[in-house]
Amino acid sequence: MGATIRATRRIALVPEGGTMAIRYAAKTPEQMEERRRTKKSVDAWSTMLVANYETDPEIIASILPRPLAPSNQPLVKVTIASVDIPGYGSFGAGSFSVQCRHNDTVGYYCLVMVMTTEQPVITGREPYGEPKKIGHVDVTIDGDAVTATMGRMGVTWVEFTGRTTTDLPIPPVSTRTDFYFKPFPSPDGEGLDGDPALVYCTREEATQWVKSCEGTLTLRESKFDPVADLPVRRLVDVSVGMRNAIQKGRIVEYVPQDWIMPFLHQRYDDFPAADEA
Repeated sequence: MGATIRATRRIALVPEGGTMAIRYAAKTPEQMEERRRTKKSVDAWSTMLVANYETDPEIIASILPRPLAPSNQPLVKVTIASVDIPGYGSFGAGSFSVQCRHNDTVGYYCLVMVMTTEQPVITGREPYGEPKKIGHVDVTIDGDAVTATMGRMGVTWVEFTGRTTTDLPIPPVSTRTDFYFKPFPSPDGEGLDGDPALVYCTREEATQWVKSCEGTLTLRESKFDPVADLPVRRLVDVSVGMRNAIQKGRIVEYVPQDWIMPFLHQRYDDFPAADEA
């Protein structure tokens, strides 16, 4: 006997004399203008651990695509956060970045960002070029004890274990800059669709409270996220606090795709390399 397939359609109630809205249909100019007018950065507060450490300068120099260049300090920044967005809920968010510069601007170039849900991946990767992927991120504060972890593909490749020590003064609102590239691989598998944009993403950060921490930052081997290639030579500082960031982005320039292609594997899981590892 053949299988019977039934399709059920739920009909929305429509006011008398009205028409049912097709949500996949094109927006009207008025709707698009209203969206543009009311769109703003999400008001999200995060319980965030930030660890800064020094690594080998030559390693940082080797992982930076042009036109980025090393700064005067071989600094790596690890952030691990639990983000709470009103109306959306909570999710984990983490990043692994190196300090560098573009012309006279000092900022950070992110090697990998990990989110625990899909929506922040899409809203960061497509508009800004953030190298976001789905994984696991957790920050746990139990009295003075602090544990923060981040990883993907079954491997927890960053872990901090320690405790809070002292309350720190609340810093003034400040703005930091992150550098992202927006490369779009060509559908024929050959190169990119065009020269990628270099994006400045600025974050205006406010802080409710912050405490210094002491403990151990551990990097573990991963085939797909080789952060262990940037060894911890000196743990500079670690803090945990409640932070908020208002994010804005702008395209600064377009760079030749030949500058980015040798580094494109940073954004994607490099399966041939993983097989060789």
